[in-house]
Amino acid sequence: MKRLALVAALLAAGAVKAAPIQTMTQHVPASVANGAALLVGAPAATQPLELSISLPLRDEPALRAVIHDLYDPASPSFRRYLSVADFTAQYGPTAADYKALLNFAAAHNLHARQYAANRRLLDVQASVGDVEGAFHIGLYRVRGETRTFLAPDREPTIDLALQILHITGLDDEIPPQPHLVRGPHASPPHGGGTGSGPGGDFIGSDIRAAYYGGTALTGAGQSVGLLEYAGYEIADVQNYFTQVNQPLDVPIVGVSLNGANLRCKGKCDDAEQALDIEEAISMAPGLSQLVFYVGHNDVSILNQMAVDNTSKQLSSSWGWKADAATLDPIFEEFAAQGQTFVDATGDDGYHLLRDAVWPGDDQYVTGVGGTDLTTTGPGGAWLREAGWRFSGGGPSPDDIAIPSYQVPFITRHNNGSKKLRNVPDIAGDANEDNYSCYDGGCYTGNGGTSYAAPLWAGFIALVNQQAATSGKHPVGFLNPIVYTIGDKWSYDQVFHDEKHGDNGRYIAGRGFDLVTGFGSPVGQPLIDALVRGK
Repeated sequence: MKRLALVAALLAAGAVKAAPIQTMTQHVPASVANGAALLVGAPAATQPLELSISLPLRDEPALRAVIHDLYDPASPSFRRYLSVADFTAQYGPTAADYKALLNFAAAHNLHARQYAANRRLLDVQASVGDVEGAFHIGLYRVRGETRTFLAPDREPTIDLALQILHITGLDDEIPPQPHLVRGPHASPPHGGGTGSGPGGDFIGSDIRAAYYGGTALTGAGQSVGLLEYAGYEIADVQNYFTQVNQPLDVPIVGVSLNGANLRCKGKCDDAEQALDIEEAISMAPGLSQLVFYVGHNDVSILNQMAVDNTSKQLSSSWGWKADAATLDPIFEEFAAQGQTFVDATGDDGYHLLRDAVWPGDDQYVTGVGGTDLTTTGPGGAWLREAGWRFSGGGPSPDDIAIPSYQVPFITRHNNGSKKLRNVPDIAGDANEDNYSCYDGGCYTGNGGTSYAAPLWAGFIALVNQQAATSGKHPVGFLNPIVYTIGDKWSYDQVFHDEKHGDNGRYIAGRGFDLVTGFGSPVGQPLIDALVRGK
């Protein structure tokens, strides 16, 4: 009894504290953990940091079962997507848990900058010293193989009886990179192509003519969302449409996360950002809007795309450090809400680099590779197409397991992995024959899977316009239906099946391959198939 009384007294006095709770995911980079990187100093205690604190979903296995039924044409739930409110109520963190996180942040000088409607995320700003104290870590500057970066010296813990999934922003080891092959030539061009641009380079309307070829669908009523890590200059986009003699009628709506600059001033390079806008709008010139999301980290941007849920087609042409545990819940929310997310797989051919092709190799993302397109002439129809020599393709370098929908398509002919996720799933023109305006000028000879991803986002806007007109639901997560179509004898009536070309190791061939996936779209037939959902 005396022992129990003593313990009670200590608890009442605050002398006994609960052990800190460790976060659910890894934060210390491998090069720091194994001693390969060299600690070279510490940032000033007053230096500000931007962090995103993620909470886990509730009952994620049940959510995955729901997603399966949402994409099964035989299920009564087929394409009956959840709203943000429904998703949050069923699978988001509880209101009590989110309030506990808010209270913890306030008590530790972690100043809230962005709240999340799905309660999955809290964006904060704080000094290095306060971050170190809140999460029981030390932050250091570390010299790696190619650059000096910020990293924690141990895994963070939190003095709160609450599970924290991840804290984004504690390291900047691998900055995001765009999948763009920059054109070497300012206008006038290098020449030799079949497009309408200078010297035969393709402009966006050429790609629309080749992959759609009609006029009825323009993306009317649809919104495309773009993920970006820097702002853009509207003058570059306006200049592009002036130079190609086409109207720019789509409103561009900027969404800034945590004070990220929507403009691209000074030393900022807007090549990726401008071409993403130009390609998406060219494929779907009647969009109700294009939403330009710009932020400092992937989690903030992607989660905002999910909670806004205004754009049913989303595109990224960037690669960054893989983080499936943190991002899969957001990708699952996209799927549950009927949002299509496409990501470029990169321009390194079969040399897929860890933390560079991501998130194109995630199982809940549609990876877009590259082709070399030839048309019948300027503004003309599709003539032929081959796999692009630099198309990012192969087994996942981020050790993402092969999803069930892909297993039947791995053969000795395509030489894919039977254990790891293989990319790409689909493809579009990425050869260095594209004309774009950026950085105050216009240039020829541009390429990269950066072109293929936004054109597919624009194409899905055409699909969803037709679906809406027909009283049907959006197509949502593409991979289940794409792989279902790929299993049919009529597959090459809806996809251009590239049977020539390679990316240095893998060869483009009949059916699914690790250069172009299933290929590029055959206009109206593919639109009809995607709307039907089978």
